[in-house]
Amino acid sequence: MTELLNHLGQGLGVVLFQSVYWLFGIIPLPMNVLFCLLGALVGTLVGVLPGIGTVATIAMLLPITFGLPPVGALIMLAGIYYGAQYGGSTTSVLVNIPGEATSVVTCLDGHQMARQGRAGPALSIAAIGSFFAGCVATVLVAALGAPLTSLALLFGPAEYFSLMVLGLIFAVVLAKGSVLKAVVMVLTGLLLSMVGSDLETGAGRMTFDIAELADGIGFANIAMGLFGFAEIIRNLELPAESRDIVQAKITGLMPTRKDLMDSAGAIVRGTGLGSLLGILPGGGAVIASFAAYTFEKRIAKDPSRFGRGAIEGVAAPESANNAAAQTSFIPLLTLGIPPNAVMALMVGAMTIHGIVPGPQVMTKQPELFWGMISSMWVGNLMLIVINLPLVGVWVSLLRVPYRLLFPSIIVFCCIGIYSINNSPTDVVISAIFGVIGFWLVKHDFEPAPLTLGFVLGPLMEENLRRAMLIARGDVSVFFTRPISAVLLITAIILLVVAALPKIRRRRDEVFVE
Repeated sequence: MTELLNHLGQGLGVVLFQSVYWLFGIIPLPMNVLFCLLGALVGTLVGVLPGIGTVATIAMLLPITFGLPPVGALIMLAGIYYGAQYGGSTTSVLVNIPGEATSVVTCLDGHQMARQGRAGPALSIAAIGSFFAGCVATVLVAALGAPLTSLALLFGPAEYFSLMVLGLIFAVVLAKGSVLKAVVMVLTGLLLSMVGSDLETGAGRMTFDIAELADGIGFANIAMGLFGFAEIIRNLELPAESRDIVQAKITGLMPTRKDLMDSAGAIVRGTGLGSLLGILPGGGAVIASFAAYTFEKRIAKDPSRFGRGAIEGVAAPESANNAAAQTSFIPLLTLGIPPNAVMALMVGAMTIHGIVPGPQVMTKQPELFWGMISSMWVGNLMLIVINLPLVGVWVSLLRVPYRLLFPSIIVFCCIGIYSINNSPTDVVISAIFGVIGFWLVKHDFEPAPLTLGFVLGPLMEENLRRAMLIARGDVSVFFTRPISAVLLITAIILLVVAALPKIRRRRDEVFVE
């Protein structure tokens, strides 16, 4: 415990006291605090404005991180991710349109509370729940960091391959809709990851003699297309009158004692559920918010209150999505495996700075590891301070007509994707994936398993080849090594259980609900 507190103290020192000197080298500016504040503000803005998600924003900002210090760059990108969870609740409550996918269920009760003149308490409880969840999740990330890093050092190529297979199976099981469609998405992602040059021989694979594909398809291109352009196209389908903006002045931000008592249990349960689901590959903040809302409705004495302005319906999903957003850093920082699309972009940001994600980050670059974790506390405190006073600013932004908003977002997306490699082909590829992403969503295919398959594909191929090389081509190595065998057997059991007709029907009912 003492060691953990010392590490967190070291991290807070990195965040609060690393300064640059401004104005002729006289005035010190706390550099990482400013990066944290910038990330929190941009994240909130991203969460508030529908049509541009966290993935697209981080993809756009990746080129900026070239010139930033590694710790500051990662602190800023992390702030954007969990900051967007806060901002999404504002749009859900005030406009009945989720700015982020994680805030979809918050619309159900949050907007009803706003229409009853209780927008203030709804926003406050969302902020309090998110802050509590963020603090708990930060402690969890810090506490699990060392044990999981020690475990990861025992892993060889066979264990890493099996772990990634288990991660992809989790993505299939937790994906919305048909299990078969989720499997197809994973396999599509794996195939797309193989486009380019062979890892060992350098021979072209599936490039169709197109020079621009020789280095493969960039993850930022796919992410921007599937989550940026596709989301804009989908939002264009919504009629302008679907934005039911609360016109009344928002007053009485402080929740009553009854509000606090009613939501306390929901906040704690949502935090626990979100923390767990955030660690699982393919789970993440979206699944966490849906699961927390469904669970609260199930255990409620009067489930009919939900959908009519129940404060628990705001507290639980908002706590869950923030907890999940922060615990998703655990597998990235300790095992080097990104559990979702945003974490995959974080891998890209780390690679830009020559940092290899995985167990050696904690031992070789402790100031980065603990600085990033401690920044989450600072960031969550900033978010609760800046969100509620700026509600009026966010409402004004939401009144901007879509015909002005969306072209601006598309221009920024194009600039961001072009600036990564200064390649117009990247913009075209992103646009193609935007159309594909829109088609996938319209036909109930979940894009998240595709992105996870694409990210893990090269890592799986590399570890598969290394394992087979060490075992001299003996496939049984994956089942003779105990950890690898347990992971693979778990993956097979999960897939079989998810495919059982009774389980499949029950799973579909939960997602529909």
